[in-house]
Formats: sequence, C-alpha cells, structure tokens
Amino acid sequence: MASPTVPRGAPRSPMASPRSFIWSRRIFLTLLTGFVLLPVYVMISSSLKPLEDVSGKFRWMPSGLTIQPYFDIWKTVPLAKYFWNSMIVAAAATVCSVVIAVFAAYAVSRYQFRGKRVFTVTVLSTQMFPGILFLLPLFLIYVNIGQSTGIALFGSRGGLILTYLTFSLPFSIWMLIGYFESVPRDLDEAAMVDGCGPLKALFRVVVPAAIPGIVAVAVYAFMTAWGEVLFASVLTTDATRTLAVGLQNYSTQNDVYWNQIMAASLVVSIPVVAGFLLLQRYLVAGLTAGAVK
Repeated sequence: MASPTVPRGAPRSPMASPRSFIWSRRIFLTLLTGFVLLPVYVMISSSLKPLEDVSGKFRWMPSGLTIQPYFDIWKTVPLAKYFWNSMIVAAAATVCSVVIAVFAAYAVSRYQFRGKRVFTVTVLSTQMFPGILFLLPLFLIYVNIGQSTGIALFGSRGGLILTYLTFSLPFSIWMLIGYFESVPRDLDEAAMVDGCGPLKALFRVVVPAAIPGIVAVAVYAFMTAWGEVLFASVLTTDATRTLAVGLQNYSTQNDVYWNQIMAASLVVSIPVVAGFLLLQRYLVAGLTAGAVK
C-alpha cells in the first residue's frame, strides 16, 4: 500500500527534523564520502598512468591511460611469490585461530573450572599491550630455538603464523565466548539427551548456531595476518616475504615505480575486499552479538 503523499505547503510534523539539520547532514555526508573516495580515485588513476606522468606534477585527469603497470607489477618484483606466502600464512593463521578459539570459548562458556576468571581476564589483558613490545622478545626466542633445537622459526612461514596467532587468538576467544553464551544451553542439553557427547553437541548444535560469530573471527584473523607489516619485515627472509613487505621493493635506489605500487596495492586488496563483501552479512551479525554479550 503506497504511503500518502504530503501536499506541498502542508505544516511540518513537530517530530520532523529541522531543515537546517537535514541540509547539514547532507553536506557532511557528501564531504565525508568525498574524503573517503578521494584516495581511491588517486590510486586508480595513478595505476593507469605511465611512470612519467605519475612522477611529474599531479594531474586530476590523466593525459593518457595505460594498463601496462598491471602487467609490469609481476615482472619488477616476484609479486606472485609474495602473494602465495601471504595466502599461506593468512589462511593457516585463520584456521588455527578459529579452531583454537572455538574450543577455548566453548569450554569457558559452558563449563566451570578452577582459574576460569583468571583465564578470561588474562585473555582480555593481552589486548592492552602494543604489538611492538613483543617484536624483540619473539625475535630472540625464535633465534634461540633455531640454534638449540634446529627448528627454524625465524625466517619461516611457521614462525610468522605463530606470531599472528598471538594477536588474533585473544580477540577471537573473547568474541566467541560472548557469542556462545548467546546460544541457549537448552540446545546442548537436548543434544546430549539424544545421545550426543560434548564434542558432537559442539559441532552439531553450537557451531551451526554461531556461524556469524565464527565468520567474524575468521575475517578478523585473516585481515590481521594479510596486512601486517612490522613483524613480517623482521621475521621473514626473501623466500618467505609477504605482500605487505614485498610492496616496498617497487622503490629502488634509482627510482620509485609509483604507478606499479598503486596497481599492486589494488590487486592485493581484491581478496580482502571480495571476502568482506561476500561475508558482510555474517560479519555485522557476529560483531554485534559479540559486542552485546
């Protein structure tokens, strides 16, 4: 049923927003949208310019367009190797983070045990410290482990995965605890009455009901590992370098390939942007439920 139209000149409702507020909101949102989209436009336009145009005086409208930088990015630096390293590290860190967080959060939300409060407080307190504090200790630990046991953690993908777990696991556990507590315990009890054990009840009842929260945790862990620069620049070598660090190689002593840097930045952003758009519905629901609980 169509809503009735308000005739022009009719008195405004007392609950309606003032016209000054409406126009101020429109102006603010327009400026905010322009502020957000301006860097994207500069990045896209610069990636379609020859290097001479990008290195010279900036022009809002490119004099000539070319897609050659999107072909050159794979030749100037081994971008495919960096892409593969980032995909392995980010995927492994995400899977490990989700699996460990699911079991830890389920135990905290469903069982009473000694040290439960200390565990949850410890998990939350780890988020208070900046990551740079752990850089030198992790470097020394990895080097000493390699010298004493022969297990090469420094300069390996495995060491980088363990490093990223120290960042993503506390947040993942904390958020899944809140989400699991929003799942009624009656579902667990009904599943156990039907003959399911704790593990079967977890995977057949709780996990399907907590898919939005698990997806939110997975997206957070993947994005953390995908775009991290500080630890990847110190704990990796040429063979295990990731995208976030490898993009710096487009800058040489003689020149800086600005058009290729912009093109490579757009290319490496595709997996994260595509995953976010596909999982946006679950991500918003998971973050909202975890924040409320």
